[in-house]
Amino acid sequence: MKSTILSFCMLTAITSMAQTEYEPSQDFPFGRSNPEAPKEIKDFEPLIGICDCDSQTRNQDQSWAKPNKMTWEFKYIMNGMGVQDQTLKEDGKHSGSIRQFIADSSRWFVHYYSNTSPTPVLSTWEGNKKDDKIVLYRDQKAPNGMEGYFRLSFYDISDNGFKWIGEWVDKTEKIVFPTWKIACTKRKESPKLSDREQILATAKSFSNLYLKQDYEGITQIYTKDAKIFPGNTAIISGYQAIKKRWTSSSGYTPLTHKIIPEEIVILGDTAHDYGYYEGTNKNDDGKIVSYKGKYVVVWKKINGNWKMYLDIWNRVK
Repeated sequence: MKSTILSFCMLTAITSMAQTEYEPSQDFPFGRSNPEAPKEIKDFEPLIGICDCDSQTRNQDQSWAKPNKMTWEFKYIMNGMGVQDQTLKEDGKHSGSIRQFIADSSRWFVHYYSNTSPTPVLSTWEGNKKDDKIVLYRDQKAPNGMEGYFRLSFYDISDNGFKWIGEWVDKTEKIVFPTWKIACTKRKESPKLSDREQILATAKSFSNLYLKQDYEGITQIYTKDAKIFPGNTAIISGYQAIKKRWTSSSGYTPLTHKIIPEEIVILGDTAHDYGYYEGTNKNDDGKIVSYKGKYVVVWKKINGNWKMYLDIWNRVK
C-alpha cells in the first residue's frame, strides 16, 4: 500500500513538473520554447526578453510626434506553447498581446489588448514570418472607404533588438502609409521588471496622465473595487465613482506633478507604499499655485499588473 502511494506521489510530481517545465522560472525568467510546439514558435525567439524602445506615431498634420519611451517585454507562456508580450509606456498607455501559431491554419494569430481602450472582444492580427520579417495583417478600411489592411511588421531582428512599423496598405500593398514606428534595443542579461520597478513605473504613469488630464487613463490604474480617500470628503468606492471624482476636477490646469515614495513593501500579491507628492497648478485666473501632500497606497497584483486598491492622500503646508 505504501509503495502504491509513493509511486502515485512520484507520478503526480513528475506530471506537474512536465506541465510547467518551460514556464518562466528563476533560471529562465522569460520561459523557454516547448519542443512539442510548432517549429514557428522560434519566430519570436530573438525578441524574448526586455527591450528599451522609442515609439512614434503620426500627428494630424502628418508629422511624426516626439518619441515616447517604453519597454517591450516578450516571454513564453502556456508551458512554452505560446508567446505573450507587454509594453509599458512612459505616457501610461500600456498594451499587450497573446501570440499563438495555429498549425491547422499555418499562421500566427495575435490578440491585442490595451489599458486605454479595454474591450470584451480583442483585436486580432494574422500572419507569418516572411524572409527576415514577421508580418501580420488585419482588415481595415482607409478614411476614404478604400478596402485594405493595417499591416504590422517586425524587421531588422537580431540579438541586439528589432524595429517595428504599423502601416495602412491597400489590398495590393502598393499603397503604403506608415502611422506608427518603434525602434527597440535589447537589454543584455536583464531580469524581468521587478514588482518594485512596476509599481514605480505605474506611479510615474499616474503623474503623466494627471498632467494630460486623462482621467479615464487614471481610473484604469485602480482596481475595479478600489476606494479612494480624498481630504475632507467621504470614502469614494468603485470604478465609476472614482472616474467621476477625477473627471470633476476643474478650475485649474496641472503644470507639474511628482510622486515621491518613501517606502514600498511587497507582500505577495499585495503591496503598500507611502510618501509625498508635489506639483504646481495654473488656476483659471492665471495664478500659479504650488502644493505638497502625503499619501498611502495599498496595491493589488491583478493578472500580473499592479493596480491601486486603496489610495489615501491629503495636503500638507
